[in-house]
Amino acid sequence: MNAEILWGIFAVLIGGIFNGSFVAPMKKLNGWRWGHGWFVYSLVGLIFVPLAAAMLTVPDLWLALTTAPEGALRSAVLFGIGWGVGSVLFGIGVDRMGLAVGYGLILGLIAPIGTLVPLIVLHPERLWTKQGATLLAGTLIVLAGIYLCAKAGKIREETTGAAARPRQGFGIALLICFFAGVFSPMLNLSFAFAAGLQRRAEELGASAGNAANAIWLVTLLAGFLPNALYALKRVKDEKAMGEFRNNAGANWFWASLMGVLCFASFLVYGFGASALGDLGAVVGWPLFMSMALITSNTLGKLSGEWKGAPPRAIRYSLAGIGTLVVAIVVISSGNA
Repeated sequence: MNAEILWGIFAVLIGGIFNGSFVAPMKKLNGWRWGHGWFVYSLVGLIFVPLAAAMLTVPDLWLALTTAPEGALRSAVLFGIGWGVGSVLFGIGVDRMGLAVGYGLILGLIAPIGTLVPLIVLHPERLWTKQGATLLAGTLIVLAGIYLCAKAGKIREETTGAAARPRQGFGIALLICFFAGVFSPMLNLSFAFAAGLQRRAEELGASAGNAANAIWLVTLLAGFLPNALYALKRVKDEKAMGEFRNNAGANWFWASLMGVLCFASFLVYGFGASALGDLGAVVGWPLFMSMALITSNTLGKLSGEWKGAPPRAIRYSLAGIGTLVVAIVVISSGNA
């Protein structure tokens, strides 16, 4: 395995750590509701930071955007809007279905869709090679790890009484989770199908890793609208617009940190996936998702979320994390 591949895998895994931890600062918000924090996160992480990063790292950014292939630009916008919708549905679906079941269902779709669609559409000739078989096997192992983590969460909910909370409209909740799983991986589809925008930025002098910031700028700007509008709707429906003034300095800091961590996850993922070659979006996505899930589970345990959980739930969780580690090894070796 050469140095560039090792660097790419390392960067993607670091991106997964950032992604798995970006919601942690929300626990620090005091006097704000979910909508307040999510709006500020969207403003910082989906507009301000991506714009600053692109302006600093992509020479002739405006020229790159205006002269990029039309199909690439359209893909970045449409998939960005789709990812934004998926992000909103993710939150609604988990709230309606429950954290363990909803999270498991949604991630169970995000991982294979984000991996297999770019492989089948852009690189169908690789599907039946040894590399393709290894990637498929690794993706199946990721799904097994997701199942084990979701099972652990389900047992924990039943033990703590969270599962007893009534869920209204199971069929609707299931449908919401399904569409969340379909739309959320569009972030990776944007990276894969808008590659022409990245190539145009490279032609104008950006490095391969930095050139990905042109894609993230367009994708995240498009994804800002669904996220911000839904967050503001929640605040308005709760008649809580005035609460933006509550503990404003500290709350803006923590919500902004969410945005910085979220964009950092995409930024580093872009560096890593670019280093992995033409299958970067295919190989990188399951690695990214696996590390994000490992990180979120680990932080949950460290923060006391699993306090009082039965040993059976802990065993399932550890088995899930172990399975995801195996998936990382399998997928990494496949790309070697």
